[in-house]
Amino acid sequence: MDSPFASFPEEQRAILRQEQLRIPGRIAEICRRENCDLVLLAGDLFDGSPSRDTVETVKLALRECGVPVFVAPGNHDFCEVGSPWLEERWPDNVHIFTAGITSIPLPDLNCRVWGAGYRSMDCPPMLENFRAVGDEAWQIGVLHADPITVRSPYCPVTAGQIRESGLAYLGLGHIHKAGMFRSGETLCAWPGCPMGRGWDETGDKGICIVTIEESAQVRFLPLNTRRFHELEADVTDGVEAALDALLPAAESSDHFRITLTGRTDADLEMIRRKYDRFPNLVLRDQTVAAGDIWEDAQSDTLRGIYFRLLRDRAEESSRARLAAEISHRILSGREVKLP
Repeated sequence: MDSPFASFPEEQRAILRQEQLRIPGRIAEICRRENCDLVLLAGDLFDGSPSRDTVETVKLALRECGVPVFVAPGNHDFCEVGSPWLEERWPDNVHIFTAGITSIPLPDLNCRVWGAGYRSMDCPPMLENFRAVGDEAWQIGVLHADPITVRSPYCPVTAGQIRESGLAYLGLGHIHKAGMFRSGETLCAWPGCPMGRGWDETGDKGICIVTIEESAQVRFLPLNTRRFHELEADVTDGVEAALDALLPAAESSDHFRITLTGRTDADLEMIRRKYDRFPNLVLRDQTVAAGDIWEDAQSDTLRGIYFRLLRDRAEESSRARLAAEISHRILSGREVKLP
């Protein structure tokens, strides 16, 4: 919440912030619709110091969940003096883990929830030598932790630690792209961020619905927030045909950034105006002029010799023409993405 969206124009920043503000309410609605028994929030709910509106929006949504909510603060919203997790009065159904691993029993659900919170920007590996104990049927954990980088400064966890944890399910935060795996009897999953915030966070974003019966099962549920799409189109055979193959038929408020490659003499600004049903469409021009690909073969230079050799082989091999296209791009100082 309250991400700066610094790389976007101010008008788009305001729209994206408003979209973020709707996320807590959507999650509360899903919680009620899915008849969830509890909610796990694995940290980094806030990006720095949140605004008053943001704090009140989150409070209202967590109260409206109507079930126990467990928060494990992370490296962006760690528990320090002035932190909303410490300074604010949260609804009675919200429990915030503010230090090392502790647990809260939930007798009505026959389960126990374990968690911990960051006290600074970094955090040691808190699952090291950890083993959940209790008479409850289900032991559940929530952590802001890194299951990918062994030497991460953000509470690294290993498959061995998870396998020995005694947990039926471990919900994680920190990694912005959804993922999951099993280690021993434990399911470990993380939903990623609930909304993309830039071109490095593309595709569907959402939450995890976890069901624990004989074992834990997870279902990813998209929140249908604004999405970011990073795409590439070879426009050699026509710019509009290439764009129509990538973009949806109906209008969309999603963010599309399409890198145009290939050879064309089309007026790209005119093309862009034809796609005004996509207000957040960005076209990046990496094309070259549509002139004769073999024009360099006419020159009495090393470059000319090189392109003549390719031209002589082009009728027998499509790779020769591809090599010529790539060579033109390299020689003109443009980026090359190999097929």
